[in-house]
Order: sequence, then C-alpha cells, then structure tokens
Amino acid sequence: MNALLLLVSVFLVGSAIQLHGAEETYAPRVRSGTLGRVERLDPALDKLLAPGATLEILAEGFDWSEGPVWFAPGGYLLFSDVPKNIVWRWREHDGLLEYLRPSGYTGLANNPEESGSNGLTLDNEGRLILCQHGDRQVARIKGRGRFEPLATNFEGKRFNSPNDVAIRSTGELYFTDPPYGLAKGADDPRRELAYQGVFRISKRGKVSLLVRDLTRPNGIAFSPDEKRLYVAVSDPERAHYMVYDVLRDGTLDQGRILFDATPLVPGRKGLPDGLKVDNLGNLWATGPGGVLILSPQGQHLGTLDTGEATANCAWGNDGSYLYITADSYLCRIRTRTKGAMPGPLEERRRQ
Repeated sequence: MNALLLLVSVFLVGSAIQLHGAEETYAPRVRSGTLGRVERLDPALDKLLAPGATLEILAEGFDWSEGPVWFAPGGYLLFSDVPKNIVWRWREHDGLLEYLRPSGYTGLANNPEESGSNGLTLDNEGRLILCQHGDRQVARIKGRGRFEPLATNFEGKRFNSPNDVAIRSTGELYFTDPPYGLAKGADDPRRELAYQGVFRISKRGKVSLLVRDLTRPNGIAFSPDEKRLYVAVSDPERAHYMVYDVLRDGTLDQGRILFDATPLVPGRKGLPDGLKVDNLGNLWATGPGGVLILSPQGQHLGTLDTGEATANCAWGNDGSYLYITADSYLCRIRTRTKGAMPGPLEERRRQ
C-alpha cells in the first residue's frame, strides 16, 4: 500500500470508510428492535415522553460506545468506541461506517484499554472536538485526520484523561478530567495532577482550573441560558449530579448537589456519566439504570431503563430525538421536548 493510500485508509475524516481487518469478535452492525423500558415516576414525564415511547436499537456490537454528537450538515451521528480507538458514524439511510481511527491515542506502544476518544462536540464553526484518553488532551480535527491540541496540560502537568466536554456560545470549552484512560486509574504512576478537575479553555486558548474537589467528574452540560453548569460524578459512593452557577467571568460558584443517585447504585447497572439538557432545562443524565430524567429543580421524573451500563446521550435530527450510547448498543428515543445541538452559531439559533 502506498503512503497516500495508507494515510487515507487510516485517517479519513468527513467521508467515512468501512471497517476492514477487524477482529472476528468485534463486529459492530446495524440492528433493529427495542431495548429496555421507560420507568415513569412522575406525571410530569408525560409532557416530555409520549406514553408509548420506546428505545429503538440502531446498532450493536461495540466494546464501549460513548460521546455521541449530531452533525447537522451531514445528517449523521458521530460517537466513540473508547477501547477500540474509533469514532463511528451512523446515518439513517446508509447505516454504520467507520469515521476516524485512531480517535484518541496516536502512539505506537501498547496503551490501556480505554485509550480512544470519549466525549465529542462541535465548535462554533462546526469542527469536531474530541476528549482523547490515550493522548491525554482535548483536540480538534484539523484538515484530513490531523489533530490540533487545544489543551494538553495545566501549569506544566499533563491531564489525567479528558473525558467529556461542553461548549458555550462564547466558544469557551469546559471539560472534565477523571483518570479512566490511565492503565491503573488514580493509582497510575504516570499521573501528574493530584486531583481530578473541571477545566475551561478560553477563546484565546488559556486553560484554567474551575473545580478540583470532585472525586470522579464525568459528564458535563450547560443549562439552556448557560447560567448553570451540570457535572456528573461517577463515584459509586458519591453518585451525584452537581450544579454550579456560572459567574460573569466564566468561573463557577461553589456548587451544590442537584440529585443524589447513590441510593440507586445497588442493583442497577451504571453510574452518573454523560448528560444533556433539553430546551426546558430538564436533565437527561446517564446513571444507575440508564438515563435519569431530572427536572431543573432535581426532581426525578423517570428513567429510560436500558438494562445496560449507559454512557452518554445527545440530541439529534430536529432536536427531538435523544441518541443514547449504552455499553455495546447505540439506540434512540423520540421525545416531546427538544434539545439544542452544538455547531455553527447560526444553526444553533435556528434550533
């Protein structure tokens, strides 16, 4: 294979390629059917989900699906398979295709199982932003499969493994940095930061530490008016969804627990992980049992009970479909509410 063909086959972005030479045991495929059930705890849920709403399976066979984001211009969903170091693309009319490999680890040596990209988003110009576990950075796709690092360290110390990311309309990026991409987690000798923080990347590229007292910061999302920032904590002993007021300078207040999911952990798969917010301010937060639906005041309205450890979710199509990555599955559900999708500001204003 000549050098040009090799470059295209490994790094092709924007026109997805089929997976070749994969292990026989790893064979993601399109699949139809339904998954789990909707657990209704409050009548208010009927305004958000029709009584007969079901979780529709779109594809299966992934090692650990994560970090979905909807790309409106192409009408497709991108999402990570973290252990396989791949970003996949799913589209209604042509199904599942490999989009990007490597996605989170570009080194040659063996790396931990969770080395690929995790959370994904789009910047205000529609460019793909990736939290890269293996390379321990937040990066942006630049050109044909080249990564442009946006944040690699704080005060000269490398990040643990950036996990999830949210973008403000100002263009600032906020991200979490737990140790899941390190081989030995919090005990890995390669750790350089003594904490697991929530960070901000300014429009000029300056990195600042916002929160350092959370044990496992994970999913992250803004309220519709961007006056609140939500952070999920994937600690089985402190399975919290935190809420922080965003101050005028973009920093955060001390924060408080919006909802304590710790009592739900025993007997249910999953922990607080990725989350999104609808246009009414309700949280759709992965956690014990699937996707917890929480009011802006922290009332637990119901759960999309997937029966699987559920990693993340994202709004897509016209904003009324919630796409969900649940362990080996990609699925979605139609809602009666809508959520905003990242991307060019002109498109976001039309949502």
